[in-house]
Amino acid sequence: MAAPEAWRARSCWFCEVAAATTMEATSREAAPAKSSASGPSAPPALFELCGRAVSAHMGVLESGVWALPGPILQSILPLLNIYYLERIEETALKKGLSTQAIWRRLWDELMKTRPSSLESVTCWRAKFMEAFFSHVLRGTIDVSSDRRLCDQRFSPLLHSSRHVRQLTICNMLQGATELVAEPNRRVLETLASSLHTLKFRHLLFSDVAAQQSLRQLLHQLIHHGAVSQVSLYSWPVPESALFILILTMSAGFWQPGPGGPPCRLCGEASRGRAPSRDEGSLLLGSRRPRRDAAERCAAALMATRRKSEAKQMPRAATATRVTRRSTQESLTAGGTDPKRELHPPATSHEAPGTKRPPSAPATTSSATSSTSSSKRGPASSAPQPKPLKRFKRAAGKKGARTRQGSGAESEDLYDFVFIVAGEKEDGEEMEIGEVACGALDGSDPSCIGLPALEASQRFRSISTLELFTVPLSTEAALTLCHLLSSWVSLESLTLSYNGLGSNIFRLLDSLRALSGQAGCRLRALHLSDLFSPLPILELTRAIVRALPLLRVLSIRVDHPSQRDNPAVPGNAGPPNHIVGDEEIPENCLEQLEMGFPRGAQPAPLLCSVLKASGSLQQLSLDSATFASPQDFGLVLQTLKEYNLALKRLSFHDMNLADCQSEVLFLLQNLTLQEITFSFCRLFEKRPAQFLPEMVTAMKGNSTLKGLRLPGNRLGNAGLLALADVFSEDSSSSLCQLDISSNCIKPDGLLEFAKRLERWGRGAFGHLRLFQNWLDQDAVTAREAIRRLRATCHVVSDSWDSSQAFADYVSTM
Repeated sequence: MAAPEAWRARSCWFCEVAAATTMEATSREAAPAKSSASGPSAPPALFELCGRAVSAHMGVLESGVWALPGPILQSILPLLNIYYLERIEETALKKGLSTQAIWRRLWDELMKTRPSSLESVTCWRAKFMEAFFSHVLRGTIDVSSDRRLCDQRFSPLLHSSRHVRQLTICNMLQGATELVAEPNRRVLETLASSLHTLKFRHLLFSDVAAQQSLRQLLHQLIHHGAVSQVSLYSWPVPESALFILILTMSAGFWQPGPGGPPCRLCGEASRGRAPSRDEGSLLLGSRRPRRDAAERCAAALMATRRKSEAKQMPRAATATRVTRRSTQESLTAGGTDPKRELHPPATSHEAPGTKRPPSAPATTSSATSSTSSSKRGPASSAPQPKPLKRFKRAAGKKGARTRQGSGAESEDLYDFVFIVAGEKEDGEEMEIGEVACGALDGSDPSCIGLPALEASQRFRSISTLELFTVPLSTEAALTLCHLLSSWVSLESLTLSYNGLGSNIFRLLDSLRALSGQAGCRLRALHLSDLFSPLPILELTRAIVRALPLLRVLSIRVDHPSQRDNPAVPGNAGPPNHIVGDEEIPENCLEQLEMGFPRGAQPAPLLCSVLKASGSLQQLSLDSATFASPQDFGLVLQTLKEYNLALKRLSFHDMNLADCQSEVLFLLQNLTLQEITFSFCRLFEKRPAQFLPEMVTAMKGNSTLKGLRLPGNRLGNAGLLALADVFSEDSSSSLCQLDISSNCIKPDGLLEFAKRLERWGRGAFGHLRLFQNWLDQDAVTAREAIRRLRATCHVVSDSWDSSQAFADYVSTM
């Protein structure tokens, strides 16, 4: 009896609120109603008035509303603002109520955008709150403009932050400064535990203050948070300082910026102590003369950036970047030789943290002849270095002191970045990317022994890095390669249209070094670009050799490389260790996707990759061209003999009109579960003879579950021939069929549906009908789809075939 009494008590309480609300609303509307010329308007419903009052006083009535019976609560939910609607979610679920329809309506009315058709929204509440957070952070939505968004008792950012799984930072880092501000401290703490993906889109040049805010934000979200993926999109002109900052922070390196507040999460003890031997060796190699390239580079980057920002922060203005030419001119004007190299410490046992006294000479005498200007000073006991290639010396502290008198001060931060490099064995010269260790192994005080550098630590790093349409300069590519060589936590790497060029060789070397690291987790690599200095198959072989534990490899090159054309003069080949002729060792590849440029591909190279990939389960070839059908048959025969675990095979944009026997060979393969022939011109030749042979092969295959034939001009005749696959005498278990873009008309589709009904096979799965000529007779098309839906799940669209034909003619 307690439950009914409680229900009646809550109902009576609600009626009292309704009565009071009605009296108040009547007294307010009485005067306007009397003065209205057209007579009083219909008053709101009693329940609606009550719901509005309850919504307006939820701060007092919240606990009472939560205890209301389900039928009453269901009517109040649409009247609540987003804050109380979000808070009452758990209570509503316990009463068997769903708020998904309300959140979907809020999305349509307030966000006014339609989700992508490819997106499957499982929770509209989370989607709305995540988008709401981003709009409020960027200032693109006015919360005071709608009563459902405005409530003085709640902070919009704080209330929605726990639903944010993905955050996008755009343009000039809008939102980074706001998030690290003290009033939003709790917001950032919540994001650190909820955020998984951080995206950067269309970044522009930013000032030092914005970069300092971003530094703190990345430290909180990556090093002390749960962010596991960083993605950069569409950055046509990357700013080197910002790009290197994002990379190094993503890799786990951290050093507080000059003038920035200390990190309270790192702890006073860890900030005040010197790094342990392990931490020191991580960044400085425990004073060893040779250190890991990634650690040397990251340490030099952080020390150089910290020194530059220390000079720029008091001015609170964007740094003026000058060219190397102007730097050399200013050095010459100040009496300093710009071609002078860095000098080592005066003694070999000098501690890395010891600074040279101002009176101690760090350079050779000004009277030294030009022939000896590139040599070490006579006081040095270190061995003579080899001349640097291409890179000229950037001014160190000595040069800065020399320029102070003339007032010319170089602001180019990146002459220092790659002055660090490892020693080359067998007397080889230093390459352009190996200049990065001289600053650490040399005597430049800005890059060795700084207390701030020794206090640098390495925290957790992300596991997924994606760079889409971000052109990489030589400096940026070298930084990435140096970091990758020891980035053991990285599990997935995507480099899409970054203009790597010859830097692809350094990338392969860094991936090979990473593969040799203990605990390497890299299992997925996605690489695509307009050009490649290596033919795609040789590049694939090199990647598989460098990363034998890779599980997923997706590689695409849009245009042929110069090596594909032997007639190109001055075409130097790649290093021998990258394109050797030795056999590929067995690897763990499970998924291989390749997009080929125009031109015939050597089938033996592809077969060598397939033979070494015994665990391959999925293979996709896009735009592949072979010299003859026999070469294509060789590839298929290799698949049958060496890739027994292969389940999914896909061919896209390939001319298979002359490979009909090879196609039949595939359809008779009893290990494949899914085959795709997309825009492969299958039925261009001998359709009347080939279709029956194809149907016969499919009727005898009991393992094939999915067949995709988009863009092959199947037509009505071909569709009716395929219907025989589902006949009573067939042993086929096909349950997914894609016949999109096949010039199918409504009458043919209707006859296909009738044949399926006649054979009574029952529901066989999914049927895709996108972009067919079904608009020519809408009534017949609707009848055909109605009949098909009794047999299978139909996915179609409202496609205008006449417009498509007009577009086709316009491009002829």
